[in-house]
Amino acid sequence: MGFDLFIIGAGSGGVRAARMAGQRGLRVAVAESAALGGTCVNLGCIPKKLYSFAAHYADSFEESRGFGWSLTAQPSFDWSVLKANRAREIGRLNRVYGELMTSAGVTLLRGRARLVDAGAVEVDGVVHNAERIVVATGGWPVPPEVPGAELAISSNEIFDLPSFPKRLVVVGGGYIACEFASIFNGLGAAVTQLYRGEQILRGFDREVRDFVAGEMRKHGVDIRVEARVLALEKTRAGAIRVALEGGAEIEADTVLYATGRRPNVAGLGLEALGVALAPNGAVVVDEAYRSNVPGLYAIGDVIDRVQLTPVALAEAMALVDSLLGQEGRRVDYMHIPTAVFTHPNIGTIGLSEEAARARFERIAVYRTDFKPLRHTLSGSGERTLMKLVVDSANDKVVGLHMVGADAGETIQGFAVAMKAGATKAVFDATLGIHPTAAEEFVTMRAPTMAS
Repeated sequence: MGFDLFIIGAGSGGVRAARMAGQRGLRVAVAESAALGGTCVNLGCIPKKLYSFAAHYADSFEESRGFGWSLTAQPSFDWSVLKANRAREIGRLNRVYGELMTSAGVTLLRGRARLVDAGAVEVDGVVHNAERIVVATGGWPVPPEVPGAELAISSNEIFDLPSFPKRLVVVGGGYIACEFASIFNGLGAAVTQLYRGEQILRGFDREVRDFVAGEMRKHGVDIRVEARVLALEKTRAGAIRVALEGGAEIEADTVLYATGRRPNVAGLGLEALGVALAPNGAVVVDEAYRSNVPGLYAIGDVIDRVQLTPVALAEAMALVDSLLGQEGRRVDYMHIPTAVFTHPNIGTIGLSEEAARARFERIAVYRTDFKPLRHTLSGSGERTLMKLVVDSANDKVVGLHMVGADAGETIQGFAVAMKAGATKAVFDATLGIHPTAAEEFVTMRAPTMAS
């Protein structure tokens, strides 16, 4: 059977492209060998956020005492219950994704796909012809390159560990590493985070990086920067010994490597067709997501532009519009609101202070950090940071950053304002909601620095 559009991968981008194309009358097929929904639904955003919710309860139980609550028994955490409940919810989402595609008239093929020609895909020995093919196979964790690497796990396995690790070593300094360090610390593990660089969260605003590291340490995460792992080995007692450069050693029940992800292109047959790939395996595409092979497109993490679910969704919608001759939709890679579910959360949109200084002649920076109202009674020492970066030439807010409770929820609304081009004067003229943390974004009047 021939198709107008064949999509390899039923993750966020692939499912969105399939649904949109199917609803508009195209004959669409999707091939997927794993659970529907891709990394986000099964091994990323959704289970990670559920575990983050779980991890906050320990703090909430303790903080409730300041508000008059008295716990009659010591709260206890059951790892098996969390895993089972998460699995049930993910299973429900898998079914929803299947139903969404079926209702749009999409043919779902369960199996591993391989390109055999510019217009043909083989799935479990059966060849399907298609006028256009989209590669949407996402990314995959980069394995460690140290002796004993087989003893480590990746973020793919962290959700379903047979037993809860009392001692966890997290290797890496990106947002995935920081999130899992925070989550498992909150659930009760003794967490050590090792990063070979000088500060975690490279690429984020420098002040945000320093602030988050300080808050994570307050919560109990042992963050060690400029720490290089030399080897992993099993001890006689069954633990994992982590040997560090300089002679230090750490023993752990589990070692999580979160040192990056690379495009998932192995076995797709791209090289044989002459598809241009970046050094890390990413499919090279133009502004319309076309590869160098006519009729072959790629979207999402496999093109390695911005590895975020909403970006893959936006790319899918832009691609389908383009295939149907509607060229108006473009993905704005500048205004991408981002949340990091550390404890406390990070929310950010636009440029860091450092990036703004490099781009604009003069900028003004407005910032504040404070103890949130909740913690005046909770007993917690956690603080919140808020920061605005403004282009002095036109008064536009070009960067907005927050570290604090529900930062992602707060940032989403401000993302709309920044997308619309709001100036600092517009922020100043907007009334705040009192008492909230978010009102600080519209009440900061004096710049902390201008240059």
